[in-house]
Amino acid sequence: METLKVIKIGGQIINDPKKLSSFLENFATLKGPKILVHGGGKLATSLAKQMNITVTMKEGRRVTDAKTLDIITMAYAGKINKNIVATLQANYCNAIGFSGADGNTIVSKKRPVKEIDYGFVGDIKKVHTETLNLLIHLNIVPVFCAITHDTQGQLLNTNADTIASELAIAFSDNFQVELYYCFEKSGVLKSIQDETSVIKTITTKDYKTYIDQGIITDGMIPKLDNCFYAIKNKVRQIYIGMPDMIFDTTIPHTSIQK
Repeated sequence: METLKVIKIGGQIINDPKKLSSFLENFATLKGPKILVHGGGKLATSLAKQMNITVTMKEGRRVTDAKTLDIITMAYAGKINKNIVATLQANYCNAIGFSGADGNTIVSKKRPVKEIDYGFVGDIKKVHTETLNLLIHLNIVPVFCAITHDTQGQLLNTNADTIASELAIAFSDNFQVELYYCFEKSGVLKSIQDETSVIKTITTKDYKTYIDQGIITDGMIPKLDNCFYAIKNKVRQIYIGMPDMIFDTTIPHTSIQK
């Protein structure tokens, strides 16, 4: 069975044009089927401030009202996505930019209001792979931003880590899927101040222990939740760390295992 790499980039890689350009130049050289998923970095927040639109965060997550959704769509599906596609084309990697609405690829449902109303935030219900399979077999690389849709004309802000995880799961019947979460750290760290304290392997049992001990906290928890959800749903291998780990397995990184 052929291997498919699903690679998500975020954090400071998106915010730093030089780091992003370097990553995309290397990504273009990767052989075989691949899908790229990107976050939004700080652009949406910066644009909101320029337009005097208040950015509201609750429990570390962005609240997406109608005005914020407009900005996110412009930033994620527009400027960031198209710049990434253009850079890949410049490196002889044929790519097409996607939101979940394009080709009806990712369908979500607006998150129900419970203790917190997150606004126009989508929880993924279905990934349609038919269009993507055609492109992949034509050696065209899909590049996904963090926007999905509900099939009723509504766009929804959707966590990019979750999009990567759901794409990886959706393709796991036809490919041996490797899922990579790339950001500016060398992996999951025992101490956030110590870049050398990389946890090489995390199992489900380890994960619960690290949370109880307060070693894994905050934004790393939803990322790892996506990892363990994917590994339980036939995704072959999952790695977290700096982008260079994709090209050199000796570089420190974290591996996720059942």
